Amino acid sequence: MNLRSIDLNLLVILDALLDEAHVSRAAQRLNLSQPAVSSALQRCRHLFGDELLDRGKGGMQRTPRGDALRAPLKSVLAGVLDLLAPGDIPLRDVERTVRITTADHPAAMMTGPLLEALRQSAPGVTAIIQPWHGSDAAIAALMNGDADLAISVFMSEPEDIMRVTLLQETYVVAMRKGHPAEGQLDLDTWLAWPHVTVSGRGDQRTPVDAQLAGMGLSRRVGLVVPTFQLVPDLLTRTDFLALLPSHSFAWQKDGSLVSATPPIAVDGFPLHLAWHRRQNGDQVLSHVTSTIRQIFRGIAAG
Repeated sequence: MNLRSIDLNLLVILDALLDEAHVSRAAQRLNLSQPAVSSALQRCRHLFGDELLDRGKGGMQRTPRGDALRAPLKSVLAGVLDLLAPGDIPLRDVERTVRITTADHPAAMMTGPLLEALRQSAPGVTAIIQPWHGSDAAIAALMNGDADLAISVFMSEPEDIMRVTLLQETYVVAMRKGHPAEGQLDLDTWLAWPHVTVSGRGDQRTPVDAQLAGMGLSRRVGLVVPTFQLVPDLLTRTDFLALLPSHSFAWQKDGSLVSATPPIAVDGFPLHLAWHRRQNGDQVLSHVTSTIRQIFRGIAAG
């Protein structure tokens, strides 16, 4: 293939088409007419020898080849932008949106301090905290360019995904102030009270339950909720107990909850910040990443 025959603008249109899987939305995003985008799609199909987008139930769907092109296409376009960039722009003059996909308890700890820090250093940067659909979906969003940063537990590090540890979480047992178990939480007492557990998939059994089963023990799970943020209010109104990440618990400042060390060893977890390798030269994203790391260093230090 002769590179002189490739129109860079065609790749920009293809990027929007593969993101949107919809000609009209891609046209609107690019401020182009629908016929122009439809024509570009036909040229892309000829260029790549594939339909790229097929019409199916509910609208257009990416073909396997179209799906496979998303991440490398974004890397190519990002490289072109880096090549043409005029150099570093003062952060206070930057107008930019940064999309962060994160689980709920990191978002609760980070969002306020991040917005305040950006207001001071880069007021034109808008942060979008995206809904959380699990770590696999977050990695896919980074690969496909649907998110700029992701915060959660990423036990594997796929090729082209960069990952740093923000802090190491441990678990505490949380309960309402004045709970009968306050100050005397041994194993029997812990097992005697009903528990709230957190599972984004609605799982009633967790690794803790498997650990207890190995000891010939069990606990009564009375409620399963999808996010940690729902737990504190539930605890203040009931005699339920819950395992909460220690740094998340530290942000409960109204004194309505107390904590205790779990009566069995409960594995903690690392909290990671991840991004795609193609973003390494991005001045704004580097600043946001550095700011987030600084925020979590402060949280880890207490």
